[in-house]
Amino acid sequence: MLTRERLRRPTVTQLFFDRPETGQRAVLVHVRFSQLEELEEIGEFEELVRSADIEQLALLVARRKRPDAHSFIGSGKLAELQALLTSHAADMVVFDHDLTPSQQRNIETELKCRVVTRTELILYIFAARARTHEGQLQVELAQLRHAQTRLVRGWTHLDRQKGGIGLRGAGETQIEMDQRILAERVRAIDKRLEKVRKQREQGRRARQRADVATVALVGYTNAGKSTLFNTLTQAHVLAQDRLFATLDPTLRKLALPGLGDVVLADTVGFIRQLPHSLVEAFKATLEEVSQADLLLHVIDATMHGNEERTKQVHAVLAEIGADQQPLLEVYNKIDLVNEPARIDRGEHGEPTAVWLSAKRGDGIDLLVAAITERLGVNSPTLRVILSPTAGKTRSWLYRMGAVLDEQASDDGGTELTVRLNAQSLARLASQPGVLLPGSRGVHRISPSPGP
Repeated sequence: MLTRERLRRPTVTQLFFDRPETGQRAVLVHVRFSQLEELEEIGEFEELVRSADIEQLALLVARRKRPDAHSFIGSGKLAELQALLTSHAADMVVFDHDLTPSQQRNIETELKCRVVTRTELILYIFAARARTHEGQLQVELAQLRHAQTRLVRGWTHLDRQKGGIGLRGAGETQIEMDQRILAERVRAIDKRLEKVRKQREQGRRARQRADVATVALVGYTNAGKSTLFNTLTQAHVLAQDRLFATLDPTLRKLALPGLGDVVLADTVGFIRQLPHSLVEAFKATLEEVSQADLLLHVIDATMHGNEERTKQVHAVLAEIGADQQPLLEVYNKIDLVNEPARIDRGEHGEPTAVWLSAKRGDGIDLLVAAITERLGVNSPTLRVILSPTAGKTRSWLYRMGAVLDEQASDDGGTELTVRLNAQSLARLASQPGVLLPGSRGVHRISPSPGP
């Protein structure tokens, strides 16, 4: 939870220049630049504010063709905003937009209260929700990069110091010093996160060597990813009806019939206008998505037909290099829209979407079947014969979940019907006491028909 003490803690930019104190009672400002804008955007903005535990007192909606260069909303709306602040005794203003440093400073000077931009609001929430050391480093890195873009306007009260040859202005010196402090801290955090990236890369290589596939949950924030993750893996990841309830990535094993264990990854949710600095900072975490064998795009079924949210998710996937990964859509919360649990298939019969309720458990078995089908599409189904001495190999195949059928052979061995991908099949072929198609004794074995 984003407490009052957390909000009142100095932000990175406050450490370098004075700004009005942060409050807790806010007037919200949303500017509509197009007639086609969805009212849902305002609802999402209000939900962001609630997620930051800020009390919304009033909402000011303005219409403009383009932002005002001085105050973003223009002098008339600025006066209206001042009246709202006074009448509601509010102590802060939250914009559903990003302001230039000069616009933010001008509005704060005029209103004499703290002005928070959309990016700063999201950074507040991320800073409060990050629990692991890695997550806290990633959020701090995003805050520092955001602060670096706003230093130029931070020291305007020193602009009048003397300058020229031999008389270097104090304001310039202060800005340079602040930029150096920030740059040094950014480099230090980058080094620590680079170690995290290497550790994650080692983990991924180990899973690849062990032939363990990775399935990653992605989607718009508050679509129900963590609830689905908990239902699939019996984990206890925090799942709340609020934006960005999950920041720190969580990996758990998921057993799939016929394919064995895979790794399921729960990741941070995406949102409209997700700050680029956050995407950059969380790249170490989001690499799990770009390297996944299958993406589960979790969609709130109550928002079905909202193309904008899907576009935002695909935009972030493209930014992290995951837009070409295999993807299965998962429509969650069907209990709220009276849709039946089902699997939608493409023109070639492959699963393209699954409709389910992660909260009630409806359709979970269909999702597991669809994941198995998508991951196992290139895995051959074969009959193999194990000698009586190949007990360890038989045990390994069962641990992998690769055994579909078993029958005893006349010579005391075991005849198994298995489904394995190329890496596991190569490992099986190298084991003693195993007969495969193409090996000695191939006349005794033939490829199994499909299930």
